[in-house]
Amino acid sequence: MNSNDINTDNTDNARGRTDDGTGATPRVTPRLDLVGIVTSDLTASLAFYRRLGLDFPAGAEELPHVEATLPGGLRVAFDTEETVRSFSPEWRAVPGAGRIGLAFHCGTPAGVDAVYEELVAAGYRSELKPFDAAWGQRYATVLDPDGNGADLFAPLPG
Repeated sequence: MNSNDINTDNTDNARGRTDDGTGATPRVTPRLDLVGIVTSDLTASLAFYRRLGLDFPAGAEELPHVEATLPGGLRVAFDTEETVRSFSPEWRAVPGAGRIGLAFHCGTPAGVDAVYEELVAAGYRSELKPFDAAWGQRYATVLDPDGNGADLFAPLPG
């Protein structure tokens, strides 16, 4: 299964989905797919993580966003501060704070919206409302109780 594949079968009880016969939309169960790290020095970060066995393509230091896929499919991504500010202009690095976020694959753009609404309705704080991102995903961010970002995403059709 790659990061664009997710089972949306209504009978997949193992993923927390059931078809109750009412025609209601099945509950989306997000899947942890990506750990994101915001870096002020991409070249230094890639050098460090290459020493720990992560594989990045040659020339990755020149890109604004870089990913490595780990055995089992989990991805680790690095974004420059400028990349994050391109879609969240108010974002600023907090000295001494961590810069790691978790990204959850929600299956479909509608799944992103549903999970976002469920979390916000439960009282969690929104950081980015769902939007169609320039990189081809439906995307949103909700903060956990400690203020860490939980990114919700799904590929846009076509």
